Amino acid sequence: MSWCFLKPFNVSLINVGAVRNRIPFAIGGIGCASVVATGFWRQCCSNRLTTPPFASLNTCTFPPQKEAVKTDKAPAALGPYSQAIKSNNLVFVSGVLGLIPETGKFVSQDVDDQTEQVLKNMGEILKASGSDYSLVVKTTIMLADLKDFKKVNDIYAKYFPAPFPARSTYQVAALPLDAKIEIECIAELPQEVEPQPVSHT
Repeated sequence: MSWCFLKPFNVSLINVGAVRNRIPFAIGGIGCASVVATGFWRQCCSNRLTTPPFASLNTCTFPPQKEAVKTDKAPAALGPYSQAIKSNNLVFVSGVLGLIPETGKFVSQDVDDQTEQVLKNMGEILKASGSDYSLVVKTTIMLADLKDFKKVNDIYAKYFPAPFPARSTYQVAALPLDAKIEIECIAELPQEVEPQPVSHT
């Protein structure tokens, strides 16, 4: 003879053997818990409780905060994408090319010049989003020729203060408009710090 007993809830002893013939029990005593929960729920209803004691847990969800970043001081998007997207406390900057914003043309065909222009354009997008280079946490560099890495690295180092962001660098088969380089990044947005109350002694 088996018995199931829940003392904290003041639930009466349940004869599991007697109930077994009427209600199929699940593995691990789940059926017993179900019977106890049902009895306890009926008891709660008699006490005019409106919320089931074994109600499932609900998670609080909030609508995502997504905002496009747009500035005329950086090249316009070449397709159906945004220059950057702000989401919660991060800004995701799309791949940036070494284009002059006013003309939409490359500053030159030299990788050094394109790298400088890429980082200037990225700086304007970060500024428009409310962030800056010091808040960048991850960059991705795409090169048409990995042999240009040292030149790019020397220029790149001038823009990012320590601690330097995480980074990935790839040589790709081709870049938009036959660019020499493209860089994208993820940056934090500055957090407002609430002023602390001043204690008077």
